[in-house]
Amino acid sequence: MYYRFMVMERLGTDLQKISDQNGTFKKSTVLQLGIRMLDVLEYIHENEYVHGDIKAANLLLGYKNPDQVYLADYGLAYRYCPSGNHKQYQENPRKGHNGTMEFTSLDAHKGVALSRRSDLEVLGYCLLQWLCGRLPWESCLRDPVAVQTAKTNLLDELPESVFKWAPSRSSCCEIAQYLVCAHNLAYDEKPNYQMLKKILNPGGIPLGPLEFSAEGRSVNVHTPNNHKVDLQKAATKQVNQMQNSFLETDVHSERSAESCATWRKVQKEKPIELLNKDTAQESTRRRQKYYESQERLNEVKSPPQKDGCMQFPNSFYEPQQDFTSPDMFNESRRPPWCTRTSTTRTEVTGLKPSTLSEETKADVYFYGIIILFLLIGILSLYFL
Repeated sequence: MYYRFMVMERLGTDLQKISDQNGTFKKSTVLQLGIRMLDVLEYIHENEYVHGDIKAANLLLGYKNPDQVYLADYGLAYRYCPSGNHKQYQENPRKGHNGTMEFTSLDAHKGVALSRRSDLEVLGYCLLQWLCGRLPWESCLRDPVAVQTAKTNLLDELPESVFKWAPSRSSCCEIAQYLVCAHNLAYDEKPNYQMLKKILNPGGIPLGPLEFSAEGRSVNVHTPNNHKVDLQKAATKQVNQMQNSFLETDVHSERSAESCATWRKVQKEKPIELLNKDTAQESTRRRQKYYESQERLNEVKSPPQKDGCMQFPNSFYEPQQDFTSPDMFNESRRPPWCTRTSTTRTEVTGLKPSTLSEETKADVYFYGIIILFLLIGILSLYFL
């Protein structure tokens, strides 16, 4: 009998427990956590994986150095770019709404394989919750379609939707701009991590200790120079190699489980030319929307303020909101956070009847043949 062991560094408490005790975080703490997570995600993405489940419960503080933040729980990690070839964008409603409902990306809601932009989108939702205390769709978590609609509305109406949700425009300007950049990424586009970190820390100020840290040391922003990050310690490198091997085993198992449906996938896959055309149109649409959002952000930041919205604050920000109010914005324009009807261009699965897709027809035909053979076998046994 053989056993496998993996020795890991002892870590401290997770961020969710601290959030439950203290409520919201200071704005400076939220932005620091975002920068630290961008460093972690850049390393993971450069090694051809995405995390897929970023949330406070999976962020652990260092045991000896609470200023160090670790990203744990790779149960939903996915290899988005095996052998250098990025996965193609393809919606699969049967795999939809996977992940933690509060934070999962729109691609995951549609059953699309995770990509780098999915991780960045999820991180944006986390930043918004850490700053405001909750998300607009938390009252609809039992209805995945309603959550998907609420997220679609939030991203389609950026940056105004974030400003309306937060009590003060100046308190979430950086998060709104971050979400604009993340949302306008193409499915297979490589993010500009340095630009995203600059949005969260425009002055390039060295990161100080976290508000819940007992340490007083200053931590500088880590900027990787190589495409593949080389670890300095051999022991840490071996641990990461072991983690990667486990992830590859999980991905291999997932592929084996789906191999029985390969013949059906061949029939339903679109030609490469059509996929490339759709991808180009989607990229053009996102870039156009990005420029429009940037113009709206510039309009918001144009009036002179005593404390600029891009400054790195030093005081606590504790939003005072009445979360029990039936309408967080105003009564004249009720936001469709929890409605099933979407007015955007994104189609929500199951809201209106539609014809059967080619994939569904293939499934019906496949299982019909199986049932027919079973009936013939039963009748043969009965009469013989």
